[in-house]
Amino acid sequence: MIELVGLTKRYGEKLAVNNLTFTVRPGMVTGFLGPNGAGKSTTMRMMLGLDRPTAGDVRIDGIRYDRLRDPLRYIGALLDAKAVHGGRSAFNHLLCLAQSNGIPQRRVAEVLDTVGLTAVARKKAKGFSLGMGQRLGIAGALLGDPRILMFDEPVNGLDPEGIHWIRNLMKSLAAQGRTVFVSSHLMSEMALTADHLVVIGQGRLLADTSMADFIERNSRSYIRIRSPQRERLLDVLHDEGVTVIESGSGALEVDGGKAEQIGELVAQHQIVLHELSPQQASLEEAFMRLTAESVEYHAHADTPLEAPFEGRFEPRFERAPERQHWGEDWTRR
Repeated sequence: MIELVGLTKRYGEKLAVNNLTFTVRPGMVTGFLGPNGAGKSTTMRMMLGLDRPTAGDVRIDGIRYDRLRDPLRYIGALLDAKAVHGGRSAFNHLLCLAQSNGIPQRRVAEVLDTVGLTAVARKKAKGFSLGMGQRLGIAGALLGDPRILMFDEPVNGLDPEGIHWIRNLMKSLAAQGRTVFVSSHLMSEMALTADHLVVIGQGRLLADTSMADFIERNSRSYIRIRSPQRERLLDVLHDEGVTVIESGSGALEVDGGKAEQIGELVAQHQIVLHELSPQQASLEEAFMRLTAESVEYHAHADTPLEAPFEGRFEPRFERAPERQHWGEDWTRR
């Protein structure tokens, strides 16, 4: 379990993390969400003792991180997959971590097999693709067989098979009673993985709730109806006092109520329906609605590319992730 109490971090006049208090509990995957600049990375660094809080405290199973003996046995983390000595092989990188934390050498081979890197265990990390480096970082997090795991953008650079694998891995770890804390910008993936959500914006706690409750509280739910007898359907609904919104697609939208009740009503009037479906917003839509006031960096789609960037950040174009090479030509670029 991870406990944060009044956690605060200030850089000069910038308040990066503002009095955060929440608990990450075992037995579930807890998603950590927030817009860019919300303070997620700073919070995770303070959890691991990499940054010192201005105020507040973090406890790992009741103990401060800097008081943990052999910390990899308590908590495993992936914050930056590039934080690897490029001249070391995958095996030697993990071996150094193991020896520094009293972990037996056999565990190195076990986690390399778990993440699918056994075939390249003796290859230098500097030649790894983005996805391979990510797998190595996950292996490091698993090395001490810890009860608590933290992942920052764990699917970054992974192919579809790898994304499916890490999703199932996190779920299985939580099912074993472990504490799993994961930060990601991929809302679709988070919706498939997380059971609970902690959402922050501008360093402040915005939500600490289950996935289902978060979507329900921060989105509009309605019933969509389509019928070839549209005008008659409208009359029946209005006569029953049902508030109807006419959408641009020709469908009708009813806020509140239940699809079963609407279906029984129109059946009594022998009205033909082509669609009667409850609609619920996605995690992404609910997240955008909750954090709309907390977004620090806004893009403007109507800005011409050739226009001068006066007083604005210049766009940064990043290379797409390189293909992963698992065969004999894995070093070829």
